[in-house]
Amino acid sequence: MWTVLVGVFLIVCGLLLMVREALGRRRLSGPSRATESGTGPTLEPARQGLGFLGLVRNWPGMALMAIGAVLLLFG
Repeated sequence: MWTVLVGVFLIVCGLLLMVREALGRRRLSGPSRATESGTGPTLEPARQGLGFLGLVRNWPGMALMAIGAVLLLFG
């Protein structure tokens, strides 16, 4: 029973760590100039990209989630 609870706790902590990493790097929105499509100012961040999903920044969260998954499978 305890291994299942610890596994769930590790998965939730890993997920929260990854969310914090993705959201905590820079401002989420701010008025920007006209976009390439010719529309007016938007609140969407310029040049967002998918860099926040990389393994380099998210490996601690993924490791916690993997350990939690192992505990759930074999606990």
